[in-house]
Amino acid sequence: GAMAAERALAMATCTAPVNIAVIKYWGKRDTDLILPINSSLSVTLHQDQLRTTTTAVASRDFTEDRLWLNGAEADVGHPRVQACLREVRRLARKRRGGSEDAATLSLLSYKVHIASENNFPTAAGLASSAAGYACLVSALARLYGVEDELSEVARRGSGSACRSMWGGFVQWQRGERPDGTDSLALQVAPETHWPELRVLVLVVSGEKKPVASTAGMQTSVETSPLLKHRAEVVVPERLAQMMRHIRERDFEGFGQLAMRDSNQFHATCLDTFPPLFYLNDLSRHIIALAHRYNAHHGHTKVAYTFDAGPNAVIFTLADTVDEFVEVVRRSFPPATNGDQFVRGLPVGSATLPQELVAAVVTEPVPGAVQYILHTKPGPGPQLVDDPSQHLLGADGLPRCRA
Repeated sequence: GAMAAERALAMATCTAPVNIAVIKYWGKRDTDLILPINSSLSVTLHQDQLRTTTTAVASRDFTEDRLWLNGAEADVGHPRVQACLREVRRLARKRRGGSEDAATLSLLSYKVHIASENNFPTAAGLASSAAGYACLVSALARLYGVEDELSEVARRGSGSACRSMWGGFVQWQRGERPDGTDSLALQVAPETHWPELRVLVLVVSGEKKPVASTAGMQTSVETSPLLKHRAEVVVPERLAQMMRHIRERDFEGFGQLAMRDSNQFHATCLDTFPPLFYLNDLSRHIIALAHRYNAHHGHTKVAYTFDAGPNAVIFTLADTVDEFVEVVRRSFPPATNGDQFVRGLPVGSATLPQELVAAVVTEPVPGAVQYILHTKPGPGPQLVDDPSQHLLGADGLPRCRA
C-alpha cells in the first residue's frame, strides 16, 4: 500500500556553504581522522552566491551505492565519502539506542544514491570540498534522522568542511584527544552579528590548482620549521585576537590580522621543501593594489586572504564596495565580459577621484581578473523543502535539469 511505497524510498535535499579561513588551517596531525595541527577561524559565505546542493535517496530497489557530482557519475567508494556514510549510519544506529525502529533499520540496510551540484566552478580554489562534504553529511543526516553534532563527521570528509556546518564566524577547535571527538567546529558569532561585512572574490583563473591541498600540507608538516612555529606559537595568540576583533566588529584589527595570517600561511608554503607556490604574479599584483588602496586612505579599508590557490578573497565593509570594485575594474579592465564582470550582490557605480587613480591604479593588466563575485557572510546548511529542487528523481537517477 501507500506506506510500503513511502518506506521503499526516502529522500532528502540540503544546501551548504563555502567558508573562507581568516586564520588558516594547514597541516594534519592525523591524516586518517583529519585532525589539524592548529585551530582555525573562518567566515561562512552566503549560499545565494556560493553553495553545494546534495540529494540523498535510499531505496530497497537500489542494488549499489552510487554518486553523481555535477551530473557525472563519480566514485562512491572514495574513502572520505565512505567515512561520512559510515559515521552518519553509525550515529543513526546509536540514536535508535536498540529500539528496533523497523523503518530506520530497513532504511539503514538500503543502498543510497547521492547527487551533488555546485553553483560555482569546482577545484578553482573556492573551497568546493568544504561545501561538498558539509552538504553530503547534512543530507545523509536528514535522510537517517540524525541530529547530533555533525561537524565531527563532516571533518572526516574534508577538514575545512567542519566549518561549513555553521553560518557566520566559525572556529574549528584543534582538539586534544587522539580519537578526534573534541576536534569540532563552534560558532563564534552568527552572520547577523556584523551586517556591514562584505566579501569580494576576485576569480583570476578557473583552472585546477597545481598541487592538491591534501598532498601539499603534509609535505609542509614534514619539512617546514616555520609551520611548526606557526602552529605552536603564532596561531593560538592570533585566534584569540581574531575572535576579539569579530566580537567588537573592529574591521581595522580584523583586516590587518587576516592579511598577516594569509601572508604567513603562504610563507610556510615557500618554507616547504620543495616549495609550494599557490600565489602567482596576479595574486601579488592584487596584494600590492590592496596595500596602495589602504595607504591612500590612511587606514585598512580592504583586506585580502588567499587559500591554496591564486583567487583573492577581499573583505571590506559595505560602504567601500562600490569604490574598490571600480579600482579593480580600472586595474584589471575586463577583456570581453564587461557586463558579466561583477556577479552576485548588486554593486553601484563609483567615480574615482583623480588623486586616488594616480596613487593606486598603476599599470593596468587587461583581462587578468575573470570576474568579481560580490557576497557576504551567510547561514549554515539548509534543508530544501521544494520537491522541484531535488537532484534525483523518484527512480533515484539524476533528473534532467533544464
